[in-house]
Amino acid sequence: MVRPDSSNPSRHLALFALEAVVIAGLFWADINHWHHVVVFSKTPYILLLGWLSLRLRGLGWRAVGFCPPPSWPYALALGVAAGSLMEALELCCTQPILGRLFHQPPDLSLLAPLRGNLLALFVVLLLTWTLAAFGEELVWRGYLLNRIALLFGAMPYRWPVAILVTSALFGLAHFVEGPTGMAENAIDGALLCGLYLMSGRNLWIPIVANGVTDTLDSLLLYSGHYPLG
Repeated sequence: MVRPDSSNPSRHLALFALEAVVIAGLFWADINHWHHVVVFSKTPYILLLGWLSLRLRGLGWRAVGFCPPPSWPYALALGVAAGSLMEALELCCTQPILGRLFHQPPDLSLLAPLRGNLLALFVVLLLTWTLAAFGEELVWRGYLLNRIALLFGAMPYRWPVAILVTSALFGLAHFVEGPTGMAENAIDGALLCGLYLMSGRNLWIPIVANGVTDTLDSLLLYSGHYPLG
């Protein structure tokens, strides 16, 4: 896994500060609807930033867990089970509670054209397994979680702090879904961080879990069975 550049800590901190500024700028541009800066999603931009950061530190994606798992059947089975349980937890527990707390369901109006539209479902599922499952896990659990934990070296609280910060940012990244949607995604982000660490920091279990959860959401929206309102 990623280790601090102990030979030049000032360079390491300067690089992290530059990365933080770029990410903050992307969030600011997206929240302020600068669509000419952030086209469609922040994920590809942060993915490129993560790749550059790893390269400058002499690393690759394998260093943060994007490599074959010890057992493919185990990884796929656990990913499917975890994603299904996350979806059940969201629909049966966290969403009703958060909906009452914020007095509104998650705002999924951008996905309204999905209902009954088979072509739209195909496009959404394609994006689910590329931009969301692979892209988000490489960015949030692979790159950012490790990058933040790296700041704290061997301190015992480095992973809890990294999970807290990363999950909060993951929730904020879904600001278009309103407060309920942001809180839901922050919880999902924390659960995916836990899966990542539990699997020995291999990304494939959270990739599959993320894809399964979003696939179930898409199918429920397509069929008109998503519990809104």
